[in-house]
Amino acid sequence: MIRFLDGGESHGKALVAIIEGFPAGFEIDDNFINKQLLLRQSGYGRGGRQKIEKDKVEFISGVRFKQTIGSPITMVIYNRDFENWKEIMSPMGKLIYNKRVSRPRPGHADLTGYIKYDRSDMRDVLERSSARETAIRVAAGALCEAALKEFGVDMFAFVKSIGSVKLKNIMYDDENIVEKIEKSPVFCPDEKTSDLMIAEIEKAKAEGDSVGGSIEVVARGVVAGLGSYSFYDRRLDARLAFSVMGIQAVKAVEIGDGFENAFKFGSEVHDEIEYINGRYKRLSNRAGGIEGGMSNGEDIIVRAYMKPIPTLKKGLKSVDVDTHKEELSAFERSDVCAVPALSIVAKAAVAFELLNAYIEKFGGDTMEEIKERVEAYKTYLRRK
Repeated sequence: MIRFLDGGESHGKALVAIIEGFPAGFEIDDNFINKQLLLRQSGYGRGGRQKIEKDKVEFISGVRFKQTIGSPITMVIYNRDFENWKEIMSPMGKLIYNKRVSRPRPGHADLTGYIKYDRSDMRDVLERSSARETAIRVAAGALCEAALKEFGVDMFAFVKSIGSVKLKNIMYDDENIVEKIEKSPVFCPDEKTSDLMIAEIEKAKAEGDSVGGSIEVVARGVVAGLGSYSFYDRRLDARLAFSVMGIQAVKAVEIGDGFENAFKFGSEVHDEIEYINGRYKRLSNRAGGIEGGMSNGEDIIVRAYMKPIPTLKKGLKSVDVDTHKEELSAFERSDVCAVPALSIVAKAAVAFELLNAYIEKFGGDTMEEIKERVEAYKTYLRRK
C-alpha cells in the first residue's frame, strides 16, 4: 500500500511530500511530472500567482540515478514567491500586525479554521487551505500515473463545463483527444465549446466575480477486479470519490453517469453484457467502469464539480473579527476560474488511488514483480 503525506503553505518556503510504499525499480521521467505541474498552472482564468511560480519537482530521497529504490520518496516544490513573503511567513519571526487577515471570505475555510484552531490571524488558516497545496499533490499523482502506464493504463482529463456552458458530446474514441485537450486554453476538446467557456470566464472577470464548473477523468486499460464489495472502505468508487472530494472547492463527485442515472429506470441505466472475442464486454458504460465497488474492465470515469473560487475582487458581505462590524471580504491576488487546473489535480488523485489498488491486488516490492503478476492476471482473464 502507498501512503502519501504532504506539508507546506501557499506562501511558505516550499511544498513537500513523502510517499511510502512506492515499488522499487521504476524509472522516473521528471519531464512528465514537470509537464503536469505546468498544465496545472495553465488554463484560461488563472491569476497573477502563476506568472511568478514556475513549478518544478525536486527529489531528495528514495530515488537514485532516476530510479526508485524502495525507501520513502521525498519530493519538494520550492515557492519562488516566498522571497516576497519571508517576513510575513517566517517560521521563527514575529507577527506583523498590519498584515493580519481579519475579514473572512464566505465559502472559504477562513472563519471556521480561525475559530477551530483559536488563531489570531486568519492567514494561518488560508495559507494551508489554499489550493496552492495541490501542486505537490499533482507531482505525487503524476508519479503514480507514469507507473500505471507500465501496467497498460492510460489516463486523460478534460473540462466538461464552466459556468452555464457545457460540453454536450465527447468522442472518447478520438485518437487525438489528448492533443485537443492540451491545445485548448480551457482544456476542453471541442473548439467551439472552448470559445464559449472563455467568454463565460471573461464575463465573470469583468464583474469582479468567479466561476466554477466540472471536469472528467478517464482511465483506460484498467483490469477488472480492483477494489472489493466486501467492505465499504474497500470499494474502489468510494476511495476514488473520497480522494477527489478532498480537493479544494470540489463539492460533488460522480462515477460514470451517477447523477443522471438517479432519474431513470433501471432498464435505461444498467450496462448490458455480451461475450466477444474471448472477453466479457459491456454494451455501454453508464456505470463508469465500476460495479459493486470493483473495476469491471471498462473505462474508469470520474467527474468532479467545483464551486466558484471564494476570493472575489468585488468582495462579499462579511464581518471584521476584530470589530464585529460589517465589512467586505478580503481580497488577494486570485484566479477567476481554476476549473482547467482541477482537471489536472483530479487526474492525479485518481492515479494515486488506482496505483494503490493495483499494488494491493498484485503485491510485490518491485515494478518488475508487479508487472509480471498483472500480465499473468490478464492472461487468466482471457481464459475466463
